[in-house]
Amino acid sequence: DVQLQASGGGLVQAGGSLRLSCAASGFNFDVYTVGWFRQAPGKEREGVAFISFTNNSTNYFDSVKGRFTISSDNAKKTVYLQMDSLKPEDTAVYFCARSHGVTWYPSPTAFGSWGQGTEVTVSQ
Repeated sequence: DVQLQASGGGLVQAGGSLRLSCAASGFNFDVYTVGWFRQAPGKEREGVAFISFTNNSTNYFDSVKGRFTISSDNAKKTVYLQMDSLKPEDTAVYFCARSHGVTWYPSPTAFGSWGQGTEVTVSQ
């Protein structure tokens, strides 16, 4: 049974940092991509950062480039999202998910096995 569970959210002041964790189980990383997504109130879910284990590549949404870093600990089957220089507009519920297969694109429709999200609130 494929499961991903995000954790590590909280309340932080603008300019601060948080590290989110995504604990995965039920599959091997080898041929998949794990993505972090976020959904702010009243907005659609959007991709934030992706790590592809097929070629060890990472990709970022433009608004988080240079501030967020996605990484993984394969032994622990955990994917992390280090978020620095946080802004109020980063406030959202953050989710992690796994691509349906080897081929993927940065849209929620290409991902599944969504777990419960973790809430991030960035105050002024």
